[in-house]
Amino acid sequence: MTDTALLPASSDRPATKIAVVLRDDLLGWQVANVTAFLAAGVAAGVPELIGEPYTDADGTAYLPTLGLPELVRAGDATTLATCRARAVGRGLPVAVFTSAMFGTGNDHDDRAEVAAARAEELDLVGLALHGPRNAVDTILKGTTAHP
Repeated sequence: MTDTALLPASSDRPATKIAVVLRDDLLGWQVANVTAFLAAGVAAGVPELIGEPYTDADGTAYLPTLGLPELVRAGDATTLATCRARAVGRGLPVAVFTSAMFGTGNDHDDRAEVAAARAEELDLVGLALHGPRNAVDTILKGTTAHP
């Protein structure tokens, strides 16, 4: 069920934002893969952000998606680490993707890779977060628009 406090009415400005920050040296396929992975993390971690299912004019049903647009930003490894620390420090939900996760192929091994490193040692290639607009804007300082 959708929490209407988090999702805007058709013309209202949302009170919260979803942001994905990607390391600026990723290959095209990695950008798509990491963005999809992290968006799913936000959806799973903050399920009230899921909108209503779609239906076309023929009555064909489609899955719901996140009910907010996602900002996609870029930065170097240091910038990603700073964004992660800022988000965690503010208590916001964060999803992470590390370079080691490209080589695993399953959720169990992905979690093991993250668990093997201290927070400051994670080799982040992407992260996603959700929070109040002003907090997300502050966390994103130092990032650039993803090309």
